[in-house]
Amino acid sequence: MPERTRGLLVEDGKSHRNVINIEKLIYGGAGLARVDGEVILIPYVLPGELVEIAPAERRAGVTRAELLSVGEPSPRRVLPGCEYFGRCGGCQYQHSSYGYQVEQKREILREQLRRIGKFEPPENIDVVTGPEWQYRNRIQLHIMNGRIGYLEAGSHKLCPVTHCPISSPRLNEAIGALAEMVVDRRFPPFVRSLELFTNESETQLNVLATDRPVAKHFFEWAEERIPGALARALDYPAVGFTFRVGRQSFFQVNRFLLDGLVDLATGGLEGDHVVDLYAGIGLFSLPLAKRFRAVTAVESGSGAIEDLRLNAQRANLAVVPVKASTEEFLHSIESTPDAVVADPPRAGLGKQVIAELLRLRPPALVLIACNPSTLARDLAVLLSAGFGVERITMVDLFPQTFHLETVVRLRYATGTNSATGRARMGG
Repeated sequence: MPERTRGLLVEDGKSHRNVINIEKLIYGGAGLARVDGEVILIPYVLPGELVEIAPAERRAGVTRAELLSVGEPSPRRVLPGCEYFGRCGGCQYQHSSYGYQVEQKREILREQLRRIGKFEPPENIDVVTGPEWQYRNRIQLHIMNGRIGYLEAGSHKLCPVTHCPISSPRLNEAIGALAEMVVDRRFPPFVRSLELFTNESETQLNVLATDRPVAKHFFEWAEERIPGALARALDYPAVGFTFRVGRQSFFQVNRFLLDGLVDLATGGLEGDHVVDLYAGIGLFSLPLAKRFRAVTAVESGSGAIEDLRLNAQRANLAVVPVKASTEEFLHSIESTPDAVVADPPRAGLGKQVIAELLRLRPPALVLIACNPSTLARDLAVLLSAGFGVERITMVDLFPQTFHLETVVRLRYATGTNSATGRARMGG
């Protein structure tokens, strides 16, 4: 019988093999193992598994390894639902049962809050999930040598695809059409990347990477195969409204969890004035206008602010769009709003925005974060300055991947100190 050591496997007195035990999953999708104090990261593994690896590279004291085989698989291991899994860089967790994916993501969120945020998260972190397949309404595709697909994991090499199980039915129709179109002489050879966005009736086609402008007749040709390819904007129904989403505007990618995400961020809030930061096309602003007398929606993108303005007008709601960076806007105001809702990019709020929020000290603050690392960093400062957490909810907007969304609801308590803030967080 093989004998387990701290990280290697000794088999019948033979030489050591690169066989290790997986300790846990970490943010980014890899499994972590330790051998004689050295950290090793391996993709496509699960906690508790005994796996054989081939070291690939060492950087900053961490060795990244390639998975060769799984000697003792986890009972949570399943067959991937996609033939491209393991080559395509889009998914990291298809080898795990979905329920276990969610459990692991919640533990990863806890670990990030403890390690980076330096506080103990609430014992109860709620989780919101939806269907784990066919959920995406937006994808980016790359084109190389007359083939279309996604990039391989950690590589600039193309993984050609004809379908994508986590993408919606309409997007899969478009992928199939494009796979045929790229070999046609009418397809511009200088286009290297495309984006598809759909409301399941139409599919917008955006060119992302090209050396020269793409003629209109290309989009007219694409429209014959992909209805909506010509559209400069799509109407997207969600949370009781219809949102115009232009070519350059951000919109949440999980078509099944839009309503749940918005309810988590806006439900229970009310008052005279709310500020919606990084407002985009108004996904949170419009529902907030049903709860507040005045909504100020702050967005720096030119296209998104125009979409937001039109969406508010069509809904006949009192939303005031402000085209400005979040830092500029917060620095310009003196009166404290009753609530602030913020959905920042992956980089998080950052020092300047947090400094302004601490100056204003809104009674209610809701953060919608797509990166638990930067969320933890931002929360560490907010909690030390008197904010306390009422609720943390993980929303699994990205099944089969390591990505996760977190909604955090905070309250500012006058007269609290850092210790009080942390105590409220733990409760």
